[in-house]
Amino acid sequence: MKEVQTIINDIKQGHFKPVYFLAGEETFFIDQISQYIEQNVLPDEAKGFDQMLVYGLDVNLPDLILQARRFPMIGDKQVIIVKEAQHLFKKKADHEALESYLNQPADTTILVFNYKYKKLDKRKKIYKQIVKKGVYFESKKLYESETLNWIEQTVKQMGHNIDVKSAQMLIDFLGTDLSKIYNELKKLKIVLDAKTAITPEIIEKNIGISKDYNNFELKSAVASGNYLKAQKIINYFSANPKEHPMVLTITVLHNFFRDLFIYHSLNDKSSYAAAKALGINPYFIKEYRIAAGKYPMKKVTTNIAALTEADLKSKGVMAGSLTHRDILNELLFKLMH
Repeated sequence: MKEVQTIINDIKQGHFKPVYFLAGEETFFIDQISQYIEQNVLPDEAKGFDQMLVYGLDVNLPDLILQARRFPMIGDKQVIIVKEAQHLFKKKADHEALESYLNQPADTTILVFNYKYKKLDKRKKIYKQIVKKGVYFESKKLYESETLNWIEQTVKQMGHNIDVKSAQMLIDFLGTDLSKIYNELKKLKIVLDAKTAITPEIIEKNIGISKDYNNFELKSAVASGNYLKAQKIINYFSANPKEHPMVLTITVLHNFFRDLFIYHSLNDKSSYAAAKALGINPYFIKEYRIAAGKYPMKKVTTNIAALTEADLKSKGVMAGSLTHRDILNELLFKLMH
C-alpha cells in the first residue's frame, strides 16, 4: 500500500509524529508500521531504557499519558507502543485524556496505538486532533483482486516473480489473510534461489497446496464444464477434509456464481470493464466468458440456491445422514447438470 510506504519513508527520514493511531480490519499493515517503529526508531542500546511495549487491557489512559510526558532516560526520544489498543478506549474520559494530551504532545515521545479491527468515528474531536497533530492510518481489508496485486508486488520485492495462477492458489487456500500469505512467502524465499519464479509446482512442494487438487482448479473445472475433473477434485477433498474444509469450497464456488450472475448482467463485457465490475484480475475474464456460455442466468440463480442449501447441510441443517462426501457430490451434480 502506498500510504504504508509513505509513512515508513517519513520515519526513515527522521520525520516523526508524536502520535501514530493505526486502526482498521487488516492487521498486517498495522503490524508492518508498528514493527518498523519498534525496530528502527531507537538504537538498540536505548531500547531497554526508552522503549515501552504495553497492552490495552493492562494500562489506562491517564497513566499512559503521564508516561508519554516524561523525558527519555538516555536518548532524544522515547517510544511507547500500545498493542490491542481497542481495549483501551472504554469511556468518554479516555478520549478526553488523549484529546488533552494532543493539545500539547511531548515532542520527545512517539506514541503508537495499534487499534485493531475497529476505527474511530471521523466526526469526533479525537479523530480530528490525531489527524492535525499526528498520523491516523486506517487499514482496510483488501478485496481478492487487490490481494492478488499485493502478492505480486510483495514477491517482486522479495526478488522473485509469481504468475497469476500461483498467486490465486495461495488466495484460495489461505484466503485474503495477508499475514498468513506473507508467512508462506517468507518460507518460500528461504528455500528458493535468487530470482526463481514461484510456480504451482513450487507451491505444492514447499507449502503443501496440491497444484492439481485445490479450489482454484475446482472452480476452473466447474467453469469449463469438466465434470470428470471436478468430481476427481471433490473426491480428493472428501478424503482430506482437514486440508480442504467444505465451508471454504462452498464459499469459493458461491463467490464464482455470484460474480457470474453479475457478469451476465453487464452491458459492457470487455475484459477491462468486466474485470473492474467484478473486482478481479482481467486474466480471469476468459473463464467467465466460457462459463457464461455454459450457465445461463436462470441456471446461475439455481446454482446459487443449491450452494446455499449445501452450506446449510454442511452445518447440519436438513442433512439427515448425509456425509460431507455425499453433500459435495450432490452439490456438484446439481451445479453441473
